[in-house]
Amino acid sequence: MLFNWFNARQATEVGTALADDFVLQSASAGPRRKGAKPGTQDNELQRFLQKFLQRVDRDARPLQLNVFKRAKLANSFKWRLLEKGIDKEIVDELTSALVMRLTAGPGSAASARTAPAPAGRRGSDNTQTLLTRGNDCMTRGSYDEAIACYEEVLTRFPTEASAHNNLGAALCKLGRYKEAESAFRRAVGIRANYADAHCNLGTVLGWLGRSAESETSLRRALKLRPTYVEAQVSLGATLTRLGRLAEARAFFEKALRIAPRNVDALVGLGQIAGPEGKLAEAEELFKRALEVDTKSAGAWDGLVRLRKMTKADGSWLKGAEQTAAGPLQLVDEVTIQYAIGKYRDDIGDFARAFKSYQRANELQKLVAEPYNREARERFVDDLIRVYTSEALARRADSGASDSALPVFVVGMMRSGTSLVEQIISAHAAASGAGELEFWNDVVRKHANAVRADLLAEPLRKKLAEGYLRVLAQNSPAALRVVDKSTFNSDFLGVIHTVFPNARIVYLQRDPLDTCLSCYFQQFSSALNFTMDLSDLTHYYRQHDRLVKHWRNVLPAHALLVVPYAELIADQERWTRAIIDFLGLEWDPGCLEFQNTARTVLTASFWQVRQSIYQSSVGRWRNYEKFIGPLLELQGLE
Repeated sequence: MLFNWFNARQATEVGTALADDFVLQSASAGPRRKGAKPGTQDNELQRFLQKFLQRVDRDARPLQLNVFKRAKLANSFKWRLLEKGIDKEIVDELTSALVMRLTAGPGSAASARTAPAPAGRRGSDNTQTLLTRGNDCMTRGSYDEAIACYEEVLTRFPTEASAHNNLGAALCKLGRYKEAESAFRRAVGIRANYADAHCNLGTVLGWLGRSAESETSLRRALKLRPTYVEAQVSLGATLTRLGRLAEARAFFEKALRIAPRNVDALVGLGQIAGPEGKLAEAEELFKRALEVDTKSAGAWDGLVRLRKMTKADGSWLKGAEQTAAGPLQLVDEVTIQYAIGKYRDDIGDFARAFKSYQRANELQKLVAEPYNREARERFVDDLIRVYTSEALARRADSGASDSALPVFVVGMMRSGTSLVEQIISAHAAASGAGELEFWNDVVRKHANAVRADLLAEPLRKKLAEGYLRVLAQNSPAALRVVDKSTFNSDFLGVIHTVFPNARIVYLQRDPLDTCLSCYFQQFSSALNFTMDLSDLTHYYRQHDRLVKHWRNVLPAHALLVVPYAELIADQERWTRAIIDFLGLEWDPGCLEFQNTARTVLTASFWQVRQSIYQSSVGRWRNYEKFIGPLLELQGLE
């Protein structure tokens, strides 16, 4: 996964060096060793403490460590001093001072509280001791104990921002992302300029699939700390999910200028190069990442996505399984399990492939909101009730745009929409815009209006103007621009009232193949219906019910249904039908779509650069004995 809080090798080395330096510099003053009497050398110790903190300011603070790396540095510092025979009481005081200095910085009010009182005068259960104990637990992987420490601090001092932030970090390690979000929000609510907490909040929002909110928090972190590497990398990941690859690349490259061996930045650049068709470059980036960290789940996953694997790629499987066996935070374990499932599916080891996919989905369900079947049914009911053929006919000429520029390629996810977009984009007069969020945002913003009646004329005019601007930004010279957001399948009635001359191409794929492919794909946690076969079955039935309604109420000239299996079997016939439906002259380049140089923002980015192949038809039969709930969908068109 992009964003690794625990790549802490440098922090460990600095912690050890600080300890060695303290021992060396304080030797002449004779700091207390094991068995020494407390209270005899406090003044001398305090002088060396101040010198030590100045060293921390010079050598450790410029690293801009997150909470995990601070804990790692502090832990290596602590154990090094104990190895050198320094008295535990002194070690605890020094470690507390170190942690608070790293957290608050020199000269701040918090830093002023870090200078420890003389031995014997400090309570063993004060705030900083508990925070340090919690950080030690984090370093050891004792996350439940860490949570208990931070919660005890907050019981006594509910406005301790660092405890809220650290609590959120520990909750993340256990996959409790919603609780972590709340903890990070409390931290930034208490301390608005807390860059670490803003960064952590933005990262966890990205994991929860809330990319727009993630971007806001991460940009806030970078405004507070412009050279914050983790925030740069996490923002790059968020922008990649949003499809803004040029911006994402810039942030990854900034991070690498500061930290040339940053694994997550290397993986991020690889995840951009792949969709751009630069497969060799992507492979090189993933391999560079693995040279730095052989347990990078994101790098192993990136490699398996670049092509179909074979049994000759056994070294990949060995490395991925070693990574899966080690301690991972939940988001990385999910990633590596999907990757191993893909490898085993590629080589025909279907039973073990399904086991890996099942494990990945079960883990991802732990952090997703439960799929609400009743809410989905009510949404479909409302659209069917409002968008009747009579209502659409009444609004056909009222305030709508006459533009034929938009083309909507829709269908269930994993139904072949990327393939058709690539075919159309190969036409000299057409362009593909990828999966635009425009209509999803419209329906979210105007949910009540959409579900109550057809949108009013002023709003439809505004939407038409706004959407045409988006398409023009993508390709100002094209006669047709493709939006392949699969969720536009839900909004075809709304879209038709705004663009009655727009063309809609619906991909109809075998529901079992479609749903199985969804189950095998690592989507955002927001797509909660994809993580359970029963939920997928329910969602598909509602999708099918709504699409059949659109086929009944939309005029024939607006909607073309393309059977995926027939397109695969007779490529030229259906390609000609699609191009003719769009009102374009025939372009033979559409039959060589795999040669089109363009960015393909989809999990199918490497497949759509291949010639049409048959293996995706009837794929579900390889898994028939594992997919019981999906078998209910047999016979649906």
